[in-house]
Amino acid sequence: MASSLVSSARIATRSAPLIARTVARPTASFITQQRNTFATTPAKMAAQGTSSGQPIATLDKSASSNLASQCSLLFDAKKAKNLSFETIAKAIGREEVSTAAMFYGHTQASEEDLKGLSKVLGIPEETLRQTELLNFPDRGRSLEMPPREPLVYRLYEIVQNYGYAYKSVINEKFGDGIMSAISFSTKVEKETDEKGDWVKITLRGKWLPFSRF
Repeated sequence: MASSLVSSARIATRSAPLIARTVARPTASFITQQRNTFATTPAKMAAQGTSSGQPIATLDKSASSNLASQCSLLFDAKKAKNLSFETIAKAIGREEVSTAAMFYGHTQASEEDLKGLSKVLGIPEETLRQTELLNFPDRGRSLEMPPREPLVYRLYEIVQNYGYAYKSVINEKFGDGIMSAISFSTKVEKETDEKGDWVKITLRGKWLPFSRF
């Protein structure tokens, strides 16, 4: 019995190199193809879709009737090219939130914005000029009050819960006045820790004291 086991082990040892030589090895082109297929770097995802890996935002057609004429045009091109606001913002040199606001007709576009959008979305400049993109915006017409969309409502709930607390702390730090929403900037960031994902919204507005008269 022992001699049979030793003999089998010797045969297996002599056969191992032959088996190893017959195993198919991936070619360099195959490895490159797989890397490209499964690459999920922020740069690659931002070029097509979002850097977070989430789907891009599109327009709810049921709400488009309340928006400016260019909104459906811009969103349709955004969807067709699978572009995130992150990608579009970088292409035209603006922040993500202000770029998204432009798509909803809440921010006036400049000539540079129009040319940048034409290039990144593949829409002729003349077509964009025929819309309200360069006109003065009619802000807020797409939003019902109070809002029913849960995420938008949650922002109002934050103010409902903490508005007077914000006011008191701001007054103690700045005096009697308001934070401007005109001389203003905002951004949205994602933070992740052991407890999960967190939304970080930064609001930065110029302080405007009330005048004495």
